[in-house]
Order: sequence, then structure tokens, then C-alpha cells
Amino acid sequence: MADAFATLCTDEANADLCTVITEIKANAESMGNGVDTFYLLFAGTTVFLMQAGFAMLCAGSIRQKNVKNIILKNLLDACGGAIGFWAFGYAFAYGASDSSTPNTDFIGSKNFFMNGLMGHSDWIFWFFQWAFAAAAATIVAGTVAERCKMSAYLCYSFFLTAFVYPVVARSIWSGNGFLTAFNPDPFMGTGMIDFAGSGVVHMTGGATALIAAIILGPRTGRFYDADGQALEEPANFAGHSSALSVLGTFILWVGWYGFNPGSSLAIANADSASVAALCAVTTTMSAAAGGISSMATDTLLGLLTTGETEYDVTCAMNGVLAGLVAITAGCSVVDPWAAVIIGIIAGWVYLAFSKFLIMMKIDDAVDACPVHFANGMWGCIAVGLFANPACVAGAYSGLREGGLFYGDTNILVCQICGVLWVVGWVAVTMTPFFTALKFLGMFRVDALEEEVGLDISHHKGSAYDMTGPNKEDIEELVARKSTQHGGGVEKPEGDVA
Repeated sequence: MADAFATLCTDEANADLCTVITEIKANAESMGNGVDTFYLLFAGTTVFLMQAGFAMLCAGSIRQKNVKNIILKNLLDACGGAIGFWAFGYAFAYGASDSSTPNTDFIGSKNFFMNGLMGHSDWIFWFFQWAFAAAAATIVAGTVAERCKMSAYLCYSFFLTAFVYPVVARSIWSGNGFLTAFNPDPFMGTGMIDFAGSGVVHMTGGATALIAAIILGPRTGRFYDADGQALEEPANFAGHSSALSVLGTFILWVGWYGFNPGSSLAIANADSASVAALCAVTTTMSAAAGGISSMATDTLLGLLTTGETEYDVTCAMNGVLAGLVAITAGCSVVDPWAAVIIGIIAGWVYLAFSKFLIMMKIDDAVDACPVHFANGMWGCIAVGLFANPACVAGAYSGLREGGLFYGDTNILVCQICGVLWVVGWVAVTMTPFFTALKFLGMFRVDALEEEVGLDISHHKGSAYDMTGPNKEDIEELVARKSTQHGGGVEKPEGDVA
């Protein structure tokens, strides 16, 4: 087509026609760029809306006395994450480098403080990637809820978004990362396929949360009594509002349609639109399957052990989130039927890892580690099993291999290497970081503050005004009303009613 157009324009008689066609092409390209920019603005805003979902989920899943604390931490994730990602995170993850050799960049060395970024494509890409970085940091908040100091939270939130997460993002998502599938010469011919971040975002945040929970220790009274003796049965600290938790789950589910389809990064051309549409379908199916799988399995186990048929809303909502996390890596490369299987297994992975944490006496206040870490890992491995070669070719230009069930093994090997890399990197960086916070006395609130609640001890009072009217005023009002309605009031003379 291009050659025909060039031949046409060599004829002077067609000069006017060529000018018109050139202008139409330029306008179409400009319109396409505008559509793609708006698409990323919409998707990034939807991903950012997930912060509200995390806030409501966490607030509902913890005790009333700590609600202000957890929602403030979620709010500050967005603030601290923006500063950290602006100053250092983006440069480390996607910044230019002096290296001319592919797959040798560990971190970027340019574009700090967004220096050098120009035009709508740079600005909107930064905005979209910041929303992902903030989401990774927010995962940690729920796990360490009700006993973590605010100063510690601010420190690790900034460190995670400014350095730890960006290194993972560069290794898997940038064109120069050593595990990326976007390089012309990818690792083992395929690189790691993590389309929207089961590993990059969720496993990174979940692994950080797990390490923090281990070093911080459980909430007082969760696994041990006042004398330090292990309880026969762990105490169940029920959340104060199931309504808020379910609201948060629905908001997160909606946000995932920016998270997964939005990772196509474009919508104006047919190929990108097809990838985004597939992502929307697989995301839906995995979430639905995860919710049903988790709740049904928990109900069946309860029936077998107690003889009672009970349906746990917490299992249902965490199963939905587990399915969403698990499909995030492969949403663009698996068929809808595979997404259903991935979601079913995600529900089981959530239940098994949740029980494992309790057995190990690791306290995760909102079950973020089973949802994000365990299912982030499962989501990455699932790509190596279920990736359809045709879908891979559509989402990753130049790649033609599929998962193990399609006869190929390279993707599975790359996925396992990626999982080991993420876990190893987070462990190496965050373990000494949290250990140092604990050594310096910056990590955990004291026992009295924890017992009273962080809202009162740190945030100028409870999130809810629980004070009622004065008892004497109530009694006086009751007496007055009883008098007004015939309780001993004398009728005027001559009243024959």
C-alpha cells in the first residue's frame, strides 16, 4: 500500500489528491494517538480507583478501633507513591540507560524527577505506571494493620515504590529487562509473560507483606495469651463491617478492568482492541470462578467437619480477589475456559495458604498474602501451563510459543525463573529493611496503644462517634412524652370528647 501511494504521488497530476490523502493520514494518526491517550487516562484512573477499594476492604476487615489508621495509610500510599515514583521509581523502572547491550540493564540511570519526559505519550505512561506502583504498596497495609507504626509505614511505602518495585518492573516489563518478553532477544526465546502484573505488582507487594508480617509479629492475643502461651485455637478478630469489605471488593473488581485490559496500552488499532477485549472476558471469568470455588470449598469443608452448612462472605470476596490476581499475568494469552480453571484453582490456593499462615502463626489481618502473594505466584505459573500460542502471538508480537499443555516448555521455565527472581529480590531487600526498622524501635506500636486502638492513640480519636445521648436526658424525654399523650394530664372542664 505504501509503495502504491508513493508511485501515485510521483505523478504531478495527482499532487492535490496526494496532499489530501496525506492530511487524512496525519489526522487519523493524531486521532488514534488521542484515543490511546484517553484510553490510558481512563484505565489509569480506574486502577487508581482501586485505592478506594483497598481502603474499604481493609477498613471493613479490621476492628473498629483502627479504622482511621488503615484508611489514612491507604491515602498516604497514593501520596508517598507519587513522590517516590516521580523522584526515583520511574527512572529506575523505565528510564533511559547508558547501556547499549540488551538485557544488561539492572536499573535505569536517567529521567529522575521525570527530567527529559516530553509530550502526551510520556506523561500518560508515567501516570498509568504510577497507579500500578501505588497498588503494589497498598497490598502491605492490610497485612500489618492494627499494630504497625505510621513512621514505619511511610518508610517502607516510599522505599517500595521508589526502588524495590521499579527494579522488578524493569526486569520484566521494560524493553531492556533481563526477563522481559518485549526484547528482540528475550530470555530463552520468550521471556517472562506477566501481562498486567501477577508477579510484578501482586507478588512483589504480597512478598513484602509476608516478610513484614513475620518480622512484625502477630497482633496481641491472636495466637498467644497474656503469658505468652500458645492458644489452643487462634483468636478470631472479626472485621467490624462486612458491608465495607464487600463494597471494597466490588470496587477492586471494577478497577481490575483498568488493570488488565488497560495493560494493552492502546485501543485505537484492531490488534490492541482485540487483546483488551480478551482481557476483559478472562478477567471476569477467573474472578467469578474464584469466588464460587473458595466459598463452595469452604462450605463443603465446614459441612464435613461440623455438619453445618454455612456460607462465608469473606471466603467469597477473597476468592474473587484471588481469581483476579491469578488471571492478571495471563489475561491476554489464555482462553476463557482456561481462565475458569485458573480461577477455580485460585480459590483453593487462597484457602490453603490462609490456613498455612495460621498454622505457622503468621498474622495477616486481611489475608492479603494468600490473595496477592500465593495467587500472584500461581498466576505466573498458570501462564506456563495454559498460554495459547495464537493468543501469545496476538499480545506479544514475534512470540509463537504456548504453555505446557500446548506442547512447549520454555514459557513455563521462564515463569518459574521469574517467580524465583521476584521472591529472591524482595527477600534480599525488604528483610534487612524491616529488621532495621524493628531494631530501631520504629516498626511496632507499644502494647497499650495496640490495646486501646491506633485511632485514639495516633489519630485524635475514634473513626466513629459512639457516644449516645445523656441517660438523664433520655429519661426526661420519655417522661415528657408519656405526659403529653395522656399519661396523667387533666382534661379541661367542658371537654366532652
